[in-house]
Amino acid sequence: MAGSTPLAPMIGPDAITPRAAVRSPKTAELVAGTLRRMVVEGQLKDGDFLPNEAELMSHFGVSRPTLREAVRVLESERLVEVRRGSRTGARVRVPGPEIVARPVGLLLELSGADIADLLVARSAIEPMAARLLAENGTEEQFAELDRMLEEHIPSDWQSDRLAETTGDFHRRVVELSGNATLGIIAGMLHEITVRHHQFLFREHRPVSKSDYDKLMRSYRKLMQIMRSGDGDAAEAHWRTHLDTARALMLQGLESVKVRDVMG
Repeated sequence: MAGSTPLAPMIGPDAITPRAAVRSPKTAELVAGTLRRMVVEGQLKDGDFLPNEAELMSHFGVSRPTLREAVRVLESERLVEVRRGSRTGARVRVPGPEIVARPVGLLLELSGADIADLLVARSAIEPMAARLLAENGTEEQFAELDRMLEEHIPSDWQSDRLAETTGDFHRRVVELSGNATLGIIAGMLHEITVRHHQFLFREHRPVSKSDYDKLMRSYRKLMQIMRSGDGDAAEAHWRTHLDTARALMLQGLESVKVRDVMG
């Protein structure tokens, strides 16, 4: 069984303000803020257990109810996972973009945004990521994308997994670009994009073998360009790819809303 994470030296005398300053009407929020900062700075890593209650109470000089309120704040943010009845305490769970994907999807649904909006945003994000990856990518990163094309994306163009796996490839290109902001935005939009493609392939535009072959050729051309290090060409190719795909996907379906595909 994994033990709790030692409090020292991660929380030293300089980690928080003196106890007297912590005592305020928002003590729990201040304690939560300190622990949150430790996660952000990597002092507490994904899978680590928080120190036990007695140690935390002693360090922060707070009561058990205040400490538990602080942990509940972190739990509501999905930064920690608490198993009721467990003796191991709260465990750090570093979230990914999926933590905000659903709320963002809901906001888009409530705003009446259509799929065209989403695809235009995608065309603004992904080509820049392809440029960055071409200019700064490593062979290890390119090999990972090659494996996705060979092993992750199904060879059967009629597969129910085609929308999901091709979406994974697009998302991974952005994540590997090295720009964390682009990666998070792509992650937020990923579920909606995949849902739209599933909706499209199932009900309106079944994928033909010709479509599939063109898609895979375009993916492989992107890989070839990125490996060459030509950022301009990578950006131009990926923009053309996305613009062409958008035109085909929206043909006759321009008014489809995000809420129509999210269910």
